Amino acid sequence: MKVSKTNAARQLDAQHITYTLHTYEVDESDLSAPHVAQQLGEPVEQVFKTLVLEGDVLAHFVCVVPGAKELDLKRVAQLTGNKRCSLAHQRELLPLTGYVRGGCSPIGMKKPFPTFIDQSAEGFPQIYISAGQRGLQLCLSPADLIKVCHATTVPLCADGDTEHTRP
Repeated sequence: MKVSKTNAARQLDAQHITYTLHTYEVDESDLSAPHVAQQLGEPVEQVFKTLVLEGDVLAHFVCVVPGAKELDLKRVAQLTGNKRCSLAHQRELLPLTGYVRGGCSPIGMKKPFPTFIDQSAEGFPQIYISAGQRGLQLCLSPADLIKVCHATTVPLCADGDTEHTRP
């Protein structure tokens, strides 16, 4: 099956970053990272989801977190200099980033946003993130993702093994 290059893949190509593309069957009723991990046959800890947030100080920013973990909004607000923050509304996602829910990549958004990656990513040689469309994932090294996104790695998740409860 021939896979079309996405904006995210083209940006990685332009920066000579090594990656692989992986397809999976999309289930519109379950766009969760645990489902994607199951489809890929990969551990959910290595499949990261991209969340776009808005704050009261930092208007919009991106958090990349392990698929089965819950984002700690209080911690994120503190780390980003906000008093409070929340997930951006789903209807804002496409105009803001160029991506839809379930296909949002931290790479190749319409404009660069401050990006924060959960520090657990650094514990893996490779992680999976959305390639910018539903049904397609990028596999690349966390160091390359950090480099291409000009990201900061910080602890973003609630403590413990909280099951996936956020989009």
